[in-house]
Amino acid sequence: MDALSKLIAVSGVQGSLDLRCRMAGSFALDHEQLEPGKAPFHLMLRGTAQLLLPKGEMLELHTGDFVLLPRGAAHVVQGTGHGASAEAGVDNDGPLPERSNTAGPVDMDLLCGHFSYGHGGAQLLMNTLPDALYVPMAELEGMALLDSIVTTLRREAARLDQGSLAITKALSEVLFVLALRRYISQEGLAPSLLGLLIDHRLSAVLLAMMKEPGRDWTVESLAHKANMSRATFARHFTEKADASPMDLLTSIRMQLACDLLLTGNLSVDAVAEQVGYQSVSAFIKTFQRRIGTSPASFRRHGAT
Repeated sequence: MDALSKLIAVSGVQGSLDLRCRMAGSFALDHEQLEPGKAPFHLMLRGTAQLLLPKGEMLELHTGDFVLLPRGAAHVVQGTGHGASAEAGVDNDGPLPERSNTAGPVDMDLLCGHFSYGHGGAQLLMNTLPDALYVPMAELEGMALLDSIVTTLRREAARLDQGSLAITKALSEVLFVLALRRYISQEGLAPSLLGLLIDHRLSAVLLAMMKEPGRDWTVESLAHKANMSRATFARHFTEKADASPMDLLTSIRMQLACDLLLTGNLSVDAVAEQVGYQSVSAFIKTFQRRIGTSPASFRRHGAT
């Protein structure tokens, strides 16, 4: 398994479709800030619209465009059509609610949903992304694949046959992976965990960290994994990740510890051992410093 696939697998991000919006005219649809662990997304099935962000940034959305807001930022989707728009109503009769302000031709056919993620590996991933991850599909390589996904989503959202929601949910998660792949392939990528993926040697190191977080890693052993000298490895790693190898390893261990505490029945001692700590007191101290609470309290109260 490659490092990006492993990162997505441990993140456990789950896609969900919420609404289909078929709008005409000069409408404006407000979206409030979502709770932590919810990342809304929009896929333009057909037409055009503008997406306005709190800091004044505006994105032009066209057919096939995908935008993800990893930290659930408030935003407005507004129409670019002519003429005043009628008040929108929501039809809840079908499996997927539909908001519309017209019975005629539409200027925007937009599929809206969100990704849910927990405090652990998924947060580690989401925190590396910009406030708005915008993917203009027409500019991507493999447009035939992406066009087929959009066509299938459009058809399933319109038909809503047996299994349509399962299909559209699965394809929305495919879009998430494609968006990440496009993001890490762009020039001038800001240093982050994802920055390691563009270097096959450092990508192998990241994969090793995630596969064996409990191993007694050292800078020397990680450098050996990358087939680099210790000094060269440490320098390149920090340049790409904006963190030292051991600092990122600690982040991975703490986020995986969060997942184990919330989803498993392991004791705190066992969790500490699984993520590479022979000393439980050292694990508790590091966890409290990184997460802001003790492992026991985190297990009782979650990420609140």
